[in-house]
Amino acid sequence: MNGDEPEVAVVTGASSGLGEAIARSLLDSGCAVITLQRRPPRITHERLSFFPVDLTDMAQVRHVSGQIAREHRVSYLVNNASANRPALLEGASLEDMQYVFDINLRASLLLLQAFTPAMRTAHYGRILSISSRAVLGKTGRVAYASAKAGVIGMARTLCLELAKDGITFNVIAPGAIATDLFDNGHPAGSAKRRKVIDSIPAGRLGTPDDVANAALFLLSRNSGYITGQTLFVCGGMSISGSGGA
Repeated sequence: MNGDEPEVAVVTGASSGLGEAIARSLLDSGCAVITLQRRPPRITHERLSFFPVDLTDMAQVRHVSGQIAREHRVSYLVNNASANRPALLEGASLEDMQYVFDINLRASLLLLQAFTPAMRTAHYGRILSISSRAVLGKTGRVAYASAKAGVIGMARTLCLELAKDGITFNVIAPGAIATDLFDNGHPAGSAKRRKVIDSIPAGRLGTPDDVANAALFLLSRNSGYITGQTLFVCGGMSISGSGGA
């Protein structure tokens, strides 16, 4: 995003959906992008690299993030990888909650600890985590909504520690976005899909590019006075109070 040498961005969960769109946008902006997830990304680029890692395995996360930190000065970190184990209260399990918290929070903490020292030395860094409109309440999402609320709490807390070092830490909370995951649960032409769309004030589903555009804004060098904030990219769902996403 700046200078002749490409700056390095790490994006988790970039094999599809939002992470893929964010990685593509960062590549288009001139960054070198390192993706971390179990499956290789579908996109190819000379400045794109991939480290296979299970983000629920903290030993793997420590090993891979340490290797990247030794070999690269990471300027941008996007904690996008997520997990959802839907269940009503009676069916919610501690194991499912642990799994969701591992990916959304514990792995993010290890990545932050690995990459922020170099950001502090450079007096520059941009960190972005992906939360969800579900933090405002959604039936059957106790583990997911709790973890995504934790994502916001993490950013609001750590932005205070990092701001003096020129590092921002913000959050995007998407609403209903037309990803493969959403399509699987809301097939085209289904009444379930129509119900969600009808609940969105904008009258349409969001796209991964809608989220990627917001991500680039918050990751920009020109956004250095914005930190600790949560941007809802939701077509107005966070205002209308709909629980359809």
